[in-house]
Amino acid sequence: MTTAGDIMHRGAQWIPAHETLDRAAQLMRELGVGALPISDENERLCGILTDRDIVIGCVAMGRDPSKVTAGEMAQGTPRWIDANADISDVLREMKEHQIRRLPVIDNKRLVGMISEADLARNLPESDVAHWAESVYARTSAPTTH
Repeated sequence: MTTAGDIMHRGAQWIPAHETLDRAAQLMRELGVGALPISDENERLCGILTDRDIVIGCVAMGRDPSKVTAGEMAQGTPRWIDANADISDVLREMKEHQIRRLPVIDNKRLVGMISEADLARNLPESDVAHWAESVYARTSAPTTH
């Protein structure tokens, strides 16, 4: 059985909810990623911040990224998967919620992230194609996470 822990990108890092968006953008650049899980004061997942969120939700709205926090951008119920979950559960979670990045949690701590690239590297082409069709082909407005 292939698990979320088997295919995830290890070394994911939180951005604390109180941290500003300019710092989040710097951390994204340093890590070479386009999304960061947002943690509350207890290091629990409270959202995901994407580079697109910073541009569309802050900069394009005329707001100052040095004054807006990651927590202010956290919307909705954050989705995650247990590190021991089967890959079929990963795909189901991502499809049902139309998400492109999924934090992986083990013992209530962030241990990695699963992205489209991780799926492409670890799944048969037909599974990736079916996943992409279900996430991108919906008529409702997709999330950026």
